[in-house]
Amino acid sequence: MKVGFFLQRRFAVIGQALASNLNQKYGLDKFCGYVLGREGYRYIKERNPLFADRLLLDEDIHRRYLTEKVDHQFIEKLEKDYGFPSLWPYLEIDRIIRSGQLVRAFPHDTPPFSHEEMLRIIQVTARAIIEFLDQEKPDAVVFSVVGSLPGLLLYKIAKKKGLKTLVIHHTRIAVKHTISDNCYNFSFVNDIFNQLSEKTISLPEEQELAVRYLKNLRQNPKPYRDLDLPKYHPVSRRRQFSFIAPRKLIWSVYWRLKMIGRYLTNPNRDDYSNINPFWELWDNLKIKTRLLIGYGRYFDKINPDEDFAFFPLHREPEIATLLFAPFYKDQLWLIKQIAQSLPLNFKLYIKEHAPMLGLRKRSFYRELKKIPNVVLVSPAADSLALINQAKLIYTISGTAGWEAIQLKKPVIAFSDIFYTKLPMVKKCQSIEDLPRITFEQLNDFRHDETALINFLAAIFRESAEVDLTKIWQIETANYVEDEKEELMPLSDMIAGKLNLKPR
Repeated sequence: MKVGFFLQRRFAVIGQALASNLNQKYGLDKFCGYVLGREGYRYIKERNPLFADRLLLDEDIHRRYLTEKVDHQFIEKLEKDYGFPSLWPYLEIDRIIRSGQLVRAFPHDTPPFSHEEMLRIIQVTARAIIEFLDQEKPDAVVFSVVGSLPGLLLYKIAKKKGLKTLVIHHTRIAVKHTISDNCYNFSFVNDIFNQLSEKTISLPEEQELAVRYLKNLRQNPKPYRDLDLPKYHPVSRRRQFSFIAPRKLIWSVYWRLKMIGRYLTNPNRDDYSNINPFWELWDNLKIKTRLLIGYGRYFDKINPDEDFAFFPLHREPEIATLLFAPFYKDQLWLIKQIAQSLPLNFKLYIKEHAPMLGLRKRSFYRELKKIPNVVLVSPAADSLALINQAKLIYTISGTAGWEAIQLKKPVIAFSDIFYTKLPMVKKCQSIEDLPRITFEQLNDFRHDETALINFLAAIFRESAEVDLTKIWQIETANYVEDEKEELMPLSDMIAGKLNLKPR
């Protein structure tokens, strides 16, 4: 058996550690990988001989578009074979190619490529991936996330070729992660849930765990991840001045100079995914200026005595909208539709995502404030308290919807996020249906505790405890290779889906 990995940026460190675990514990010795990020590519080449010469670097593939001519017949065949139904979703999901973001800070939204250049980029990338899969012939491909042009192409082409695709998902329960055969929902969890609903299997231990988990959550509501708490983000204006502390200021200047030096001496600094430190400095100055001016005058007080629905803003750009709901990624437009779908006496509470403060322009909040029944609350507000007080929760694909379900609140979602599998959640597929769905959830909502317990039991059965967020965001920042043992539960789950037995 051969296993392929999509190794996107920092996940390169995690992916090679997973491969090492599969080799050492299960004897698997054939791997290949599509790598996004030159630094991660070098890291694997230097440290993991398991991949040998079976690695493809996206930045090298991308460069080919400069000398490529558009092959319209190839594009038409690609669209016929892999479009859904067009090829535009592959471009729209890629923040760099479509909007110039990631290498530039939000809300920058200027495509760095022309339409014809985009055609050439998708052409060279698809050709390389098809050739790569035909040559390497992996039996399965493992993904951490599908959030870019090469990632989505690799996923769809692998699916079309009949390869097993294994996507790692966070369950939004503590540090539990599950494996799915698709990038949109929890497929193996859904299989268990269906069997529990049909009473063809029984999981008394997991169901008891689900009951205890819900009891604890409802008695002491708290977010599944502490990093999401406002205290970890400088949401107050006073905290924005902490950067002028001598130690922080000296460290910041040192770090900037180091990054500029590294960039200027980098022979591959023109890679399309490279961050230009001069543009980064300019973007950060604009963000800091917005924060120092402050947003306080836009935020309203919470009135617990009024009827309100709740819509927490999503982070941008993220797969929450780019993958799960690409036609609802204009949140300002969506909020306007929600606001006019509510009963006339209702307010619509909007809460900013704490890490987004300073990224959005003040004009965004001014537009929100023009909507008569919108109340904009501070990002420091307690989201779970607002969910508990709200009559209805709207979300595109956010964790707030999952938290609301567990707190017995009606939810309307605008995507196929994993929890729309539950019968009490309404999905809005057409915006014209939103007023009707809103009326139904406000007047005819029935919470299904049995379904929720069964769904949680299925998650407990089909998940592993591994703090992937900490490893990904903190430990791999310095490319420290000490996560193999911590990643073993996830490695075991992958091995289980591949029917591998320990040596």
